Amino acid sequence: MPDILGWRKIFGVMGPSTNTVVQPDFDMMRPPGVTAQYSRIFTPDSDAVSNESFRAGVEVIGANTLDAVRSVMTASPDYLVMGMSAVTFFDGAEGADRFVRSVEQESGRRISIGSHSCTAALKAYGGIRRLAILSPYWPSMNAEVIRYFSDMGYEVVRDRALQCRSWTAIAKVPPSTLAPVLRELDGDDVDAIIQVGTNLSMVRLAAAAELFLGKPVIAINTATWWHALRANGIHDKLDGFGRLLAEF
Repeated sequence: MPDILGWRKIFGVMGPSTNTVVQPDFDMMRPPGVTAQYSRIFTPDSDAVSNESFRAGVEVIGANTLDAVRSVMTASPDYLVMGMSAVTFFDGAEGADRFVRSVEQESGRRISIGSHSCTAALKAYGGIRRLAILSPYWPSMNAEVIRYFSDMGYEVVRDRALQCRSWTAIAKVPPSTLAPVLRELDGDDVDAIIQVGTNLSMVRLAAAAELFLGKPVIAINTATWWHALRANGIHDKLDGFGRLLAEF
């Protein structure tokens, strides 16, 4: 007998314990018959994240990820979704592939991760070569994001790191701050804008920005959830979250 609520698919989601955005974001985009069972990756908060300490903090999260995988597997999910993006960009495309292998070997389940999901989204839109990147990160981490997309054959024309000073502070950045940054990143030399950092609330704003900028604006939570749905044969079209979920 299928699960009463997850009769189509049960997704196991791993995300930082400090993250208050990714879980409600994914829940907003759930079609009927799909559930997201959330497993928190223990993440000590810090009020002094810096360019020097950001990567070290993310590496702590990465090291704790498999504990969260083992925990969520007790719910017998059909598929896994990584609700934290930074660790999926480390060491470029090779590092992303290595992360996927480690989780899939531990769990015996396939997984959608932010970096590869964004690449799949770019391919779905088609005709995109030049990118702008928006993140809540620090420049040292943006460099890893740029390296990843360069490995995947894209040119990053511009990027902006908001340099949030704590993991929980990321969730407090309002749309009124983000909208002008999107306009600054835009230009005739940019084919698409990608937002990374799953604790930055961008699902609704990115959808609106596609209208006022007239080009793809991809929020990483949207891309990751879309990828998980499509990888499992769920092709429901959902309005209000941008072209990715509405058209592809």
